[in-house]
Amino acid sequence: MQTRDKIVTSDAERYLLVYMIGVLVIVSTLIIVFFIVFQKRKNQLLRDKIKQQQKFDEELLKTQQEIQEETLKHVGRELHDNVGQMLVLATMQMKAAANIVKDEAKSKVDNAASALKESLEEVRALSKSLNSDVIFNLGFDATVKNEVARLNKTGLIASSLVISGEKINFENKKDEIILFRILQEFFSNTLKYAEAEHLKVTLDYKAQFLNIKVEDDGVGCDLNTAEKGSGLINMEKRAELLHAKFQLDSQPENGTILILQYPYRTV
Repeated sequence: MQTRDKIVTSDAERYLLVYMIGVLVIVSTLIIVFFIVFQKRKNQLLRDKIKQQQKFDEELLKTQQEIQEETLKHVGRELHDNVGQMLVLATMQMKAAANIVKDEAKSKVDNAASALKESLEEVRALSKSLNSDVIFNLGFDATVKNEVARLNKTGLIASSLVISGEKINFENKKDEIILFRILQEFFSNTLKYAEAEHLKVTLDYKAQFLNIKVEDDGVGCDLNTAEKGSGLINMEKRAELLHAKFQLDSQPENGTILILQYPYRTV
């Protein structure tokens, strides 16, 4: 009887142990499943939050871009309509004065009239580069060409433009303005800081994208240690807005190179 009781007790303990192990496995499985579901949900929420933040940043950048374009457009119109007209009037008056004066004074008046005429041309060229409506009408290539010509007229730097490949018109016309503003920012930094003598712009049209390369022979800098100013940040942000690849390379005494790869985008 004692032996039989021991066997029954042993079987009961065995069943109890198996039951407890089964319960433990089920509970552990539920905990693991819950943790996996919780982690996936947490990761999804984080991804959604990141996407929302990216969308917010993109909308904010677009808004800033639109405000800036409206401001530049207004400045461009003011330069053309007001300052330009004043220079036209001053040029006409100077020419009239040149017809009256003689000898040495005439030479000085002629020089002043010539300077006024050059200033008028510069103001008109500048107003075109600031007004996005003009960029829309001229197109990207023509606008870059005008800007390069304007830089040459300043006498501060020798600039050149090379266009290769079969030209493709942008379906999304706003992208032309954003790309041009990136180039303008580079041009401005070159004139301010690079102490360069030459500037070369290359537009290479490919089937799926446009390669843009801008290089100067200025003093350059170490981008790893240089502080990123608003100009460089603006260029990068604008490139992100276009989903364009952005690469800026610079070495001390070896100039600076900007490379953009713009994928043609639909409206």
